[in-house]
Amino acid sequence: MHFKELTKKYIVTDGDFYKRAMLLIIPVLLQNLINQGVNMMDTVMVGKLGEVSISASSLANQYYAIYNIMCMGISAAGLVLASQYWGAGEPKTVRRTFDLVLQIVMIMGAILGVLTALFPEAIMSLYTPDPDVIREGAKYLKITAFIFLPHGISLVMSNVIRAVGNARLGLVISVLSFVVNIGANYVFIFGVPALGIPALGVMGAALGTLCARIIELLVCAVYMLKVEKVLVYRPSGVLKPPKKALFREFIRLGLPAIISDTLLGLAATVISMILGHMGKEATSAYAIVVVIERLCTVATGGIASASGVMIGQTVGQGDYERAHREGRSFLLISVGIGLFASALVRFAGVWSIGMYEITPETYDIAVSMMSSSAIIVFFQAVQSALSKGILRGGGDTKFLMIADVIFQWVASIPLGFVMGLLLDVSPFWVLIALRIDYIIKSVWLTVRLGGTKWIHKARSV
Repeated sequence: MHFKELTKKYIVTDGDFYKRAMLLIIPVLLQNLINQGVNMMDTVMVGKLGEVSISASSLANQYYAIYNIMCMGISAAGLVLASQYWGAGEPKTVRRTFDLVLQIVMIMGAILGVLTALFPEAIMSLYTPDPDVIREGAKYLKITAFIFLPHGISLVMSNVIRAVGNARLGLVISVLSFVVNIGANYVFIFGVPALGIPALGVMGAALGTLCARIIELLVCAVYMLKVEKVLVYRPSGVLKPPKKALFREFIRLGLPAIISDTLLGLAATVISMILGHMGKEATSAYAIVVVIERLCTVATGGIASASGVMIGQTVGQGDYERAHREGRSFLLISVGIGLFASALVRFAGVWSIGMYEITPETYDIAVSMMSSSAIIVFFQAVQSALSKGILRGGGDTKFLMIADVIFQWVASIPLGFVMGLLLDVSPFWVLIALRIDYIIKSVWLTVRLGGTKWIHKARSV
């Protein structure tokens, strides 16, 4: 068999496939780039206030990240069903899927918002014993309590709409959020005496984010009601209970994705707790490393999103052989993206640390962690494409949930705890230990892709 024929047998070679993929990847890539740019500027601005403020905002955001990742899990659950139903030519069921995911995220957002408003100090004490960090973090969380609901709604809507091939909404929201967040953060963090606006410090950073999230929700509502003409969604369906058959499919294919991503959020917050108890220097260094790491891996989310949507649609059409070829094609793309991200973190990471006003000890820890991050991001790209895109789009959510439970909670967290808090080893090895699940899953899920058990089609309802 000639090389060309062999290639065509195992991967997709037609240009239309890659054109469709890029139409999904580029908007998500730009959206992630803008979002990480905002996070980086937030960290830089708060960093001007000192290490207590940067640690407080970082740990408070790690708590909020639990809800954010739960919303991503809900989005993923909706995306699995919506993309397959869209591929199967069932737009009415896609709209009912939108109703269901919005109902869930609104209930969650309301509950967490109330709990955060009532117990901000108790929440911060889970992350750090430092009373100064707890005090500043509680100020941040009191404002954050009002962010849950508007952010959750706009995040889920902008993510799930990708199921019908529309990735523009998320990009539009991110551009406006960037402008509003940067401007509002500057005003509220440092104050504008001429206008009678006091400097609110770390609380100002949270207030700036709240302003951005409210604008996001307004833009999302206008877009979905006045601009979007493909799905023609109307929010009145939120008031209707879901069909039993759809709810059963959501539980079967969607719930494992929510559990998986929630466990990811909990794992991230446990990592922050471990680093928080290693001292504010380690916490500040990790906050700096995470910013540059996320900035250098913006394409990873684009690959995961595009592969999940396109493979989900292909599975919905019943073309399983093509789904296999699409999966292998996206895996190869993720390997290339991972190598590029690794080089970028390695060479740009240390340079970025000089932007922060930190102590020499924090600087040394950040340099050490940045070196381990350069290794981690390669495996992050590969396992993200497989677990959050390719296999998830195929409906293999239960298997992925089991993988996350085993490798996060049996390997990464215990190993990181022992190395970071009991053995007191180098921050380089602590971070490797805390992300060891990325390495394991990259290998295990690649083997899974080579088999035939990862495709599970949603049943008609």
